[in-house]
Amino acid sequence: MAETVAPAVDNPPPGSTRRERTGWYFYDWAMSAFSTTVITVFLGPFLTTVTELAAGCELGADTCDGHVYPLGIKVAAGSYFPYLVSLSVLLTVFVLPVVGAIADRSARKKRLLAVAAFTGAGATTAMLFVTGERYLLGGALFVVANVVFGAGVVVYNSFLPRLGGPDDRDGISSRGWAMGYLGGGLLLTLNLVAVQSLDNGQPERTLDLARWSIASAGLWWAAFTLVPLRWLREHPTTAALAGGNPLADGFRQLGRTVRQMRAYPLTLFFLLAFLVYNDGIQTVIALASQYGTKELRLEQSTLIVTILLVQFLAFGGALLLGALAKRIGAWKTVLLSLALWTVVIIAAFRLPAEAPLQFMLLGAAIGLVLGGSQALSRSLFSQLIPAGKEGEYYGFYEISDKGTSWLGPLAFGLVFQLTASYRVGLVSLLIFFVVGFALLAAVPMRRAIIAVGNTPPRVL
Repeated sequence: MAETVAPAVDNPPPGSTRRERTGWYFYDWAMSAFSTTVITVFLGPFLTTVTELAAGCELGADTCDGHVYPLGIKVAAGSYFPYLVSLSVLLTVFVLPVVGAIADRSARKKRLLAVAAFTGAGATTAMLFVTGERYLLGGALFVVANVVFGAGVVVYNSFLPRLGGPDDRDGISSRGWAMGYLGGGLLLTLNLVAVQSLDNGQPERTLDLARWSIASAGLWWAAFTLVPLRWLREHPTTAALAGGNPLADGFRQLGRTVRQMRAYPLTLFFLLAFLVYNDGIQTVIALASQYGTKELRLEQSTLIVTILLVQFLAFGGALLLGALAKRIGAWKTVLLSLALWTVVIIAAFRLPAEAPLQFMLLGAAIGLVLGGSQALSRSLFSQLIPAGKEGEYYGFYEISDKGTSWLGPLAFGLVFQLTASYRVGLVSLLIFFVVGFALLAAVPMRRAIIAVGNTPPRVL
């Protein structure tokens, strides 16, 4: 027999305007340039090359066995960038909940967004000065940019519950995510066209073009952040209106929230489900290029076209699944997307080598489910946050999104080490989607939403 629970009464957010929501979408457009142009394509090879030069290797050499010594620690040149990623993730785990707590206690949340955005954009643009053997400067700038990128996402996400009621957030979140894929894909396309047009095959020119492409993402990030800073409105919480020092109060409140989260076990259970299935998603994104080059023996041009295909189809996919969520509910739509991810993994396992067209078709399928599964997870979580604690809870959400994304790559690496097969390594990721599906299916969403004092949407 179905359980009947009386709906909780919450304080609905004040009506937001179309201009305000459009301003919110534009921050996704602005910051996604960092994800695509910097992280996905250019920074890893660029910073690794600079580090190899510092290690005494020849520019353009196929292999480099040299080492560098940051802070006196012996590090292989090829390991420097992965270590920096791990360091930035570790710092993120500590920084993001604090940023969220401060955001909830601040009456000027837009100022926090500006500080995070312009700091990250400035650090990214400053990559222009990473010339010669300045690998330490490049590493420091990347760590700063990556950490404040996550901080900006926390503040940005915390606006979502104030932009619409329970029935509107799926659509708002989906449109924001779609704008991000469109903006990030557009700048990446412009940079790739420039590289293809201007690269004369000389390693020095290739390095310079990568440097300018990275800097362009910083300029893009800063320029388009001006739109949300102009159009978003402040929505101070009761705690913020009470005054006080947001920094000191934020730290104290964070401690209380960590203890109080145990009172909302269903919210924590949702975070666990998201941690598992999102780790699978992030691992597929991170390792797709390696799988394409090493296992499927595809040309770099095929990978570039596929990356762009994923970006632009993810724009449509986010809107498509957002529209589906309006009909059947976000929870069911995310479950459906996880089933489709399982099909994608099986198809990738069966993909023949040296088949660029099939690989691009698979990339198209990833694009269609990628944006929607992430956007709707974000809006679902917004329903599970107690009023006034959006920043803190999205801090923990962002940790689940970024701070634990080593589990999938670790599983992939261990399976490859045991089997020497990228295909078996890839299919091992099915466990993340199957277990994530089961955990999410076990969350009683309507009861979980009521438990935190919110009103459930009509369709879940």
